[in-house]
Amino acid sequence: MERSTRQRRAIRRVLLETRRPLSPREILELARKQVPSLGLATVYRNLRALVEEGAVVPVALPGEPLRYEAAGAGHHHHFLCRGCGRAFELPGCRLEAHLDLPPGFSAEDHEVVVYGRCPDCA
Repeated sequence: MERSTRQRRAIRRVLLETRRPLSPREILELARKQVPSLGLATVYRNLRALVEEGAVVPVALPGEPLRYEAAGAGHHHHFLCRGCGRAFELPGCRLEAHLDLPPGFSAEDHEVVVYGRCPDCA
């Protein structure tokens, strides 16, 4: 059974509204605008529960701490800004249609991270 608290609703709202992978500290900063007493331990506890519920998915980027985003976006890739360190969603994926696998091979999954500068850092 899903438990809905002010803290959990604020965390979900932040992830849905920003539409990009966020670190727990970014989530804390943004969710505190709605729940000023929110603490980092509560963010981690709620993220763990939201991942178990399937409402949130962890995003692992090479060499970066784990981030989180709202579930439901379907398969997509990410852009990591080398200036500010923020991650952004890249909608959709056309890569699978262009994979040239050797005979007998079948792809099960893939991940792509694009590195560069976001508009704020360019």
